[in-house]
Amino acid sequence: MWRCALPPLLRYPSVDELGARAAALVARRPEKARLRRVGTSRAGTPMWLLSVGHGERQALVVAGPHANEPVGGATVLRLAERVLAEPGTGEDSDVTWNLLLCLDPDGSRRNEGWLTGPYSLGRYFRNFFRPGFLEQPEWLPDGAGAAALPETRTLLDLQDELRPFLQCSLHGVDVGGGFVELTRDLPGLPQRVAHTAARLGIPLELGAYDALYWPGLGPAVYRIPPPRRGDLAAAITEAAVESTWFHPVRHGTVTAVVEAPMWGVASVADGAPHPDPDAVLRTVSRGLRHDTRLLERLLARIRPHLADTPDAARLLAPVDDYLLVCPGLADAWDPGALGGGRPLPPLTAAHLVALRIAGRRLALRTAGLLHRLVRGAGRDPACALPELERLIEEWCADYRDGFGARWVPVARQAEYQTRVVLAAARLAGRFPHPCSRSGEPDWGPQAAVPIHRE
Repeated sequence: MWRCALPPLLRYPSVDELGARAAALVARRPEKARLRRVGTSRAGTPMWLLSVGHGERQALVVAGPHANEPVGGATVLRLAERVLAEPGTGEDSDVTWNLLLCLDPDGSRRNEGWLTGPYSLGRYFRNFFRPGFLEQPEWLPDGAGAAALPETRTLLDLQDELRPFLQCSLHGVDVGGGFVELTRDLPGLPQRVAHTAARLGIPLELGAYDALYWPGLGPAVYRIPPPRRGDLAAAITEAAVESTWFHPVRHGTVTAVVEAPMWGVASVADGAPHPDPDAVLRTVSRGLRHDTRLLERLLARIRPHLADTPDAARLLAPVDDYLLVCPGLADAWDPGALGGGRPLPPLTAAHLVALRIAGRRLALRTAGLLHRLVRGAGRDPACALPELERLIEEWCADYRDGFGARWVPVARQAEYQTRVVLAAARLAGRFPHPCSRSGEPDWGPQAAVPIHRE
């Protein structure tokens, strides 16, 4: 049986390494796989689609939708190797696997400062980058017709070309556990996810913050509600806008958003009732308000000195987004300030841990971005860097010591996502699906695209 000659990935691949490894894989098996350029990012970076197999049914897997979540790149390479080594993978040899190597290559490049390791929370947050909400290519806040980002248009065009029976969007949870979000129920998937997580030692997030208001389909599997109109804060915190997850529904596609943790926290899997949820909520709300005020004061000191700082606008956009939503979240979580807002669902211990992690995450991401802004300016007239260093150290220690966050090796993260994607494909393949197709009817055993010429 053929086995891929590429060495296994023990760390996250960079954008350039992703393309090089995909090209090397295709060069070894040009009769089964090929690489084509399907788009170009805003900064002129090629966007590559690696396709494996000759089946009539199309599966689309999207890596790198969020710049700070690099696990998807390792997963698509692992998935390609698995399918090439085992042609019957997925219990359906009539599938072509279309693997978009990175949806946001420009943002991912800005996040590469920590990818080579060693992997620590401090290195991750000091090098953190994720664009502002309106620059994230999976979202369609004004609908598909008004999508302006070339990365978004590339994905929409692929969806309309392929009409896949399954789309998988590969995401990474920085601190927490694994979970899956679906646009349509796939009966049997929760059991397979639980089995895979148990085998690989991945904690399952039974009260995921992202899915706080969404219906559950089983342990750590949630149904994404249809998009609705809402303000920016609701969109950021509840995914309450149109998205590329729902766009291909018109083609009969089911989308699975597969989340894998970088640093796992065992207590996110505790689905037991909590004896005093209101006390926890008050503590989290109070802490988020305190941290927000602290970060707002730091930003006010730093902002006047950023006029000539390269990339300042890109780094400030997510800072402003996070500081925009924090006060509303603190009010929404505070039992004494719920008022006429949306009531919280019944909360288990897992929900409360997820909320505590989320509050700390918002503060740490903001502090990390401010740290990058000061470093990028090359000077610190506001004397903010020592305070930011102290906050990042203190808050990372809280994750490490207070929550017991432990690093999950890259190979294990990628294996977890690979198995979940294959399980979703098996289950989604049982449903009749019209007009899945490829835009490349002449695909044969020709040579791979010469990526080096790009």
